[in-house]
Amino acid sequence: MNFHLILFLAFGAVCVGGAVNLLAQRHPINSALSLIAVMAALAGEYLLLGAEFVAAVQVIVYAGAIMVLFVFVIMLLNAGEEEETKGSRVAILFGVPGMLIASVLMAWVVLRHSGTEAVAIGALPGNPTDLAQLLFHDFLLPFEVTSVLILIAIMGAVVLASKPDSTAGKVE
Repeated sequence: MNFHLILFLAFGAVCVGGAVNLLAQRHPINSALSLIAVMAALAGEYLLLGAEFVAAVQVIVYAGAIMVLFVFVIMLLNAGEEEETKGSRVAILFGVPGMLIASVLMAWVVLRHSGTEAVAIGALPGNPTDLAQLLFHDFLLPFEVTSVLILIAIMGAVVLASKPDSTAGKVE
């Protein structure tokens, strides 16, 4: 077996395991840590594909900055233990078979139509100059709108987490 294939499968297993652990955790901080593991494993996948710049951006932006924002929001909301319900019977009746069918279908498509032939290094797109041109010139407005939306979400979390002031509205 090829060493790159073994690494690819290992990083993929970490991604899937981290995603399952993210959903299985009861405490939000543990879920955030699982999401960081998923982001780091995705960066490893990008390195295997020869996209070093995208891997670095994955670690710096997503596993670093975005996860710090998630942790701040979790801490601001002071999320305690959630009450657990048994779940919906409809979700179990249709969700589990649907998930199994979709998983088998996706595996079949990937195995049937995967291009496993070797590709020369540098033949794939991912040149940092081209990415910078796209991000900071062609898609500058969506990039800035996304940052403003994240800022609004943080302000909303602060407002929701703040306790109402009992002296507000009183005239002396």
